[in-house]
Amino acid sequence: MNILLLGSGGREHALALKMSQSPLCKQLFIAPGNAGTAQCGQNINMGVSDFQQIKTFCLENAIDLVVPGSEEALVNGIYDFFKEDVSLQHIPVMGPSREGAQLEGSKAYAKLFMERHQIPTAAYREFNEQNYEEGVAYIQQHSLPIVLKADGLAAGKGVVIAFSQEEALTEFEQMIKASKFGDASKKVVIEQFLTGIELSVFVLTDGHSYQILPEAKDYKRIGEGDKGLNTGGMGAVSPVPFADAVFMKKVEDKVIKPTIDGLSKEGIVYNGFVFFGLINVDGEPLVIEYNCRMGDPETEVVMPRLKNDLLELFQATISGKLKEQTIYVDERAASTVMLVSKGYPEAYEKNKVITGIPAPTADQVVFHAGTKAEGGNVLTNGGRVLAITSLAGSLSQALSHSVQTAEKIQFDGKVYRRDIGYEFI
Repeated sequence: MNILLLGSGGREHALALKMSQSPLCKQLFIAPGNAGTAQCGQNINMGVSDFQQIKTFCLENAIDLVVPGSEEALVNGIYDFFKEDVSLQHIPVMGPSREGAQLEGSKAYAKLFMERHQIPTAAYREFNEQNYEEGVAYIQQHSLPIVLKADGLAAGKGVVIAFSQEEALTEFEQMIKASKFGDASKKVVIEQFLTGIELSVFVLTDGHSYQILPEAKDYKRIGEGDKGLNTGGMGAVSPVPFADAVFMKKVEDKVIKPTIDGLSKEGIVYNGFVFFGLINVDGEPLVIEYNCRMGDPETEVVMPRLKNDLLELFQATISGKLKEQTIYVDERAASTVMLVSKGYPEAYEKNKVITGIPAPTADQVVFHAGTKAEGGNVLTNGGRVLAITSLAGSLSQALSHSVQTAEKIQFDGKVYRRDIGYEFI
């Protein structure tokens, strides 16, 4: 198969490595890719939502499968673009239709979907410019803390947890009146705050049947002890110790099955990953959010634990034979430690030379996130730079191995957390 993978982060490097290991992989192209993906295939300087350029490339290079890594191309309708173009209809896109991607693209859409299919989630109301004053009154009588979410995509930054009515009202005004998150916050979902511990559950689905992949937990705060600003993710672990057979049975019965059944009943075309952002509230799973792709940095711990050939699973998804598959999981624990640039998630510098990246081994791989190759060097090219994933008999051993490697890799302004998975160790 000739495959085009869209994206440039650690998630895409993890997917690229996994697909490149398949005997089914003839040629792998990554657009735009990074210094790590270049070791798995050929990087192509092309935007993930430049559909016309993607079309030309696919036809000129006899592409057999397109795999969007991030949500951008999916929410923008790349699946529909291929299905509606006669010259592209023969090329499967491993992702949902534009409507299916609305599970991530619109918080309000996702909430209504959950309501229709009795999927447990936090109580909520939605507001916009037209009912702004109602929103103000709603906030004034709401219990604390209050969760405000920009309805659309806001690069992972559209969620605010306010601990006073004053703070909530200020944020509400900033979102709707001052377009704090652009068009994403033209509509705002105000949600009940849930107390519990979060985890990420992933399935691969053809819109009718599904297979559950290894679960993970990521760590968003920049500082150890989960302090400081929210980031795109400072690390992850898999498996999640509290996600035992009893809890996962509840997840499947109350969340996964009703979601996939709901997609099927509503005729929503969905071939690809569903990411369930869950919270465990007193042993009960509630949905915080859906994503229409794999998570990052969770992919960096999930893919190394998945023993299946990923391209075989994709083929089964496309051909309607997914339910016949069996998922095989490495029993070892995985821990990812993310090296980030000084200043992230706010202003940070790029183009710092990176040294000391070790070659992959059977129990460790360093995934590139924000890097580029230039003049024989690997340089920093983003806020999140490298994801060090280690596999071991326990989470503490895996974390220790990742931290040891984090100490050896060098670049100016390197920042990382040494306590990923701390509550389980």
